[in-house]
Amino acid sequence: MALFKQTTQPMTHTLRVLARLLSYPDAELCAHLDAMRDALHAEGALGAARLAEVDALVAHLGDGPPLDVEAEYVDLFDRGRATALHLFEHVHGDSRERGPAMVDLAQTYAQAGLLLHDGELPDHLTVVLEYASTQPPAQAAAFLAEFAHIARSIFSALLERRSPYACVLAAVLELAGEKARAVPIASEPALDEAWEEPLAFGGCSTEGQAAPGTPQPVRIVRRAATPSNAHAQGASE
Repeated sequence: MALFKQTTQPMTHTLRVLARLLSYPDAELCAHLDAMRDALHAEGALGAARLAEVDALVAHLGDGPPLDVEAEYVDLFDRGRATALHLFEHVHGDSRERGPAMVDLAQTYAQAGLLLHDGELPDHLTVVLEYASTQPPAQAAAFLAEFAHIARSIFSALLERRSPYACVLAAVLELAGEKARAVPIASEPALDEAWEEPLAFGGCSTEGQAAPGTPQPVRIVRRAATPSNAHAQGASE
């Protein structure tokens, strides 16, 4: 008896539409919103309730003032780590481990005959969804399931901000065979605090101290005598 249900529902168009909905909402994207909504309904990979939520997001993007819609996207996805769409940022941050993980993911794409444009990072969720859309349904679901824990974290952060984009992450989770449920998310420093320059003689940062709030000693080292200053010191004596 099979332990897992095999995914056979086509999802190619759905994944590509979800990827586009997570892209920067410029005039070109907004011009195709109606076509994207129709593609979602025609393929039927999402349930009625989730489709209704995505329809509301499409209406929000199409009816809102363009500058406001674009500013909302930047504020949501380009500031702060909790809602960042670069998946490995949630796992590796800026550590050395992120590089090899990116290389491995890019090689996965290359083995399928897909090459990234210059400047495109393989761990961006839109790229991940585009790749998944080229795979058969079962393989696409399994591939997305590998990132489900990250998608669930982003989904939870979007829910906390009451963002209409949360439905896109919920749809991704469901296509991966996962439940779209909220999980606790770690708090992150405010943007101004994260980019604040350390005070002089205050240590590199609180992360670099032995413990946050502990004193940082300043060592004053006597300069070695040189022939010129030694002569001056002897003259003064």
